[in-house]
Amino acid sequence: MRLRSVLSASLAAAVAAIAVPASVLAQSDYPSRSIRMIVPFAPGGISDVLGRLIAQRLGSSLGQQVVVDNRPGAGTLIGAGLVTKANPDGYTIMIQDMTTHAINATLYSKLPYDSVKDFTGITLVAQTPLLLVVNQSLPVKSVAELTALIRSRGGKFNYGSSGNGTILHLASESYRMAAKLEMTHIPYNGSGPAVSALLAEQVGLVFSTMPAALGQVKAGKLRALAVTTLKRNGSVPDVPTMAEGGVPNFDLMLYSGIMGPAGMARPVVNRLYDELVKITALPEMREVLAQQGAEAVTLPPDQFAKFIRSEIAKLGGVVKASGAKID
Repeated sequence: MRLRSVLSASLAAAVAAIAVPASVLAQSDYPSRSIRMIVPFAPGGISDVLGRLIAQRLGSSLGQQVVVDNRPGAGTLIGAGLVTKANPDGYTIMIQDMTTHAINATLYSKLPYDSVKDFTGITLVAQTPLLLVVNQSLPVKSVAELTALIRSRGGKFNYGSSGNGTILHLASESYRMAAKLEMTHIPYNGSGPAVSALLAEQVGLVFSTMPAALGQVKAGKLRALAVTTLKRNGSVPDVPTMAEGGVPNFDLMLYSGIMGPAGMARPVVNRLYDELVKITALPEMREVLAQQGAEAVTLPPDQFAKFIRSEIAKLGGVVKASGAKID
């Protein structure tokens, strides 16, 4: 009788083990091998730097290496496309920004994936404003004075950007439309070249990323007139917002988040989210971000997904109004 009970218990345990899907068993020991973080940008940019910082610390907290895989090209479509085709087991994730999802969803007439349905949002990790900068030789010291100067030029005023459809282009277009200005767009291949053109006085203004412009501002070669968020930035606390400069409700920011392929198991998503919250709270991480003019920020997965949808709607409207389009 005792032997029969033991056999019955063993049989029940075996049946229970068979009933548990292999995917669930795999989740329980996640991660059991290295994780690939796709960075759809070239090495050296702010997203690449941030991705590497997160990968290093995430690997330490998870006990498995997180390998950075730079896959730039086609306006981030190459890297993002790889993520959508990956196994949603948590071993392929990506760092994304407003370009990969919010802008490209409208900018491209034939996007090879759905910016919402083909991804699993895990969390935001950082955000930073753009910095409206002009050459020190331009006789303006505020956004209001800049607006008046541009109006006085009768359409003969150029602005630079990092390329058609980029956030720098869209920020400039948002300003142009909100203030009812006439300006000519001069696109460059990146934020750095656009700032160089501004230094050479080839363009009148640039909405720059913080890392590309801060050094020149501190060196006295460029003048910062505003940040593009609704509140001032701790790295440049004396620089007012666009709203303070007379452009109401102006709110554009660079942000970075972590995503994976659609269909990731919720326990895996939650594990990654919990670890990323801890990482972004580290004083050393916040200090490094501050040096880039950024601040750590996280959102639970469901809220992150809602945020992406709202950004697609907001920036999609600006893309359409700007006339930017890639077939």
